[in-house]
Amino acid sequence: MRPRRQEGQSCYSAALMTPILFSVSYSGSWGQARLDLFEFVDKAADLGFKGVMLGGKRPHLCPLDWSADQRTALRRRIEAAGLTEVVVAAYNNFTADLEHAESPMREIQIAHVADLARIAADLGSSKVRVFTGYQHPPSPHYDQWQMIVSCLRECSRLAAKHGVALAVQNHHDIAVDHRSLKDLLEAVGEPNCLAAFDAWAPALHGTDLGAAARAMAPMTTHTTVADYQLRPRFHYEPEAVSYAARQPYVQAVPMGEGFVDYRKFFSGLRAGGFSGTVAYEMCSPLLGGGSVENLDRHARSFLSFIDSLA
Repeated sequence: MRPRRQEGQSCYSAALMTPILFSVSYSGSWGQARLDLFEFVDKAADLGFKGVMLGGKRPHLCPLDWSADQRTALRRRIEAAGLTEVVVAAYNNFTADLEHAESPMREIQIAHVADLARIAADLGSSKVRVFTGYQHPPSPHYDQWQMIVSCLRECSRLAAKHGVALAVQNHHDIAVDHRSLKDLLEAVGEPNCLAAFDAWAPALHGTDLGAAARAMAPMTTHTTVADYQLRPRFHYEPEAVSYAARQPYVQAVPMGEGFVDYRKFFSGLRAGGFSGTVAYEMCSPLLGGGSVENLDRHARSFLSFIDSLA
């Protein structure tokens, strides 16, 4: 198999950021079309991406399912497709199940991240995306913060043995604000524990995306992007013969058509010196449905948007 370059392939400067495609987009998790990882690698190359982000769980890169021989075959497929970047995505939650202290949940999750770091190295990847934790009511915030610091520190040291860095995403409740994420990474204090700073959460919070991105850029190695529109929701109240407003839901739409100001976000990242991977994800129901054709359309729109920033 020879490397492929398609008409839609991104020409955005690799010195600044490298566009990659997240396998969760073709995982079938929200009823959309499903590809296995070998098919997905070919799909990413055909669409014009420079690399892939591989979900570290079923139906994709679950450590239980991938032998050494299978990992070797996958790496060869990635290299044959001409893809130069690989990121592995963990799905940890370090604050899970605090009600049952007898269960070694933290140890289990640390072992899972360590397994993915080893697999990442086998695939030629230098980074594993990780989460922090959801706020858990039974435990004080500071105790959960310290728990996450401790877990990330241990995971970082285990990953370093394989030459792999951790990229901490501002996704779960704890350290979702960019200032808190910066504090968290400084508290961990490991050179290979970096940020996977995203625009989606701060955009929902009303944060200045340009200022936040510029502040986080020096410690950011990766970002994952998707764009959304807000859809209002209402609850009918018969006694008032009227409707009460509820929290809007977000609808995934093509890049540049949503409320997330990605031009401001990427401008801030570039101004702060960011040079890393940018993964496009389709991780919720898409406008237009979950067919392969619609998934491909959204993926191509992302590459076009990235090129428009040059």
